[in-house]
Amino acid sequence: MTNGAFAHLVQGKHFESMGLTILAKKYTGHYTEEMEWVEKFISRINDLGGEFKIEDQKGRELVKDPVENIKADLAIQEKGVEILYNCMAELKDDPTTYDILKAYLADEEEDLYWSQGALDLIQLIGRENWLAKQL
Repeated sequence: MTNGAFAHLVQGKHFESMGLTILAKKYTGHYTEEMEWVEKFISRINDLGGEFKIEDQKGRELVKDPVENIKADLAIQEKGVEILYNCMAELKDDPTTYDILKAYLADEEEDLYWSQGALDLIQLIGRENWLAKQL
């Protein structure tokens, strides 16, 4: 989760450097939201007496093209939402964790729908017009 959150911050700062202010705010805001979720999950794991393990994570390349980044993000989101749906069934006996994960899933679905909508809009109005809306 944190690797993906950090990627949003880096992407957001990249878009900011390109002058795509609206898109930059979208991605840096997403980073902030993800870190809030990290804190909630850490607190819940602590409440349950769980243990943490910090592992090295494989890096990923910065996707410099905004449209290609949305496509790459969408692929990650689709897999992530599917994983979250599968996790929900396993939490039926833990309503507190279930509720946290349910809210997180709703947030992730919202991001997924935004990416799908952005790609639909790009197809409808064209890449250059969409990029102009991101300034």
